[in-house]
Amino acid sequence: MDGGLTGQILDALLALSLVAVGWFALYRSDTSRAVLLFFAFGFLMTLAWVRIGAMDVALAEAAVGTGVTGALLIGLLGRLRRERDD
Repeated sequence: MDGGLTGQILDALLALSLVAVGWFALYRSDTSRAVLLFFAFGFLMTLAWVRIGAMDVALAEAAVGTGVTGALLIGLLGRLRRERDD
């Protein structure tokens, strides 16, 4: 981990980005944009785990937390759109 000022600034920006993207994902009225923000949140969370040094947790977050769950949410969006069109 980077212990210098650059590392601290990066960590602070990452923390602020996580809070902002998480808030926007939760309070978004458009579901498709909320799912995209969920993907962005998962990516930022993976970067946070990498910064901490927990590579195994970062890999699990990227694969299961963002990948599988995101794919399920995209499938759900398609199903909701089909039902709405019917």
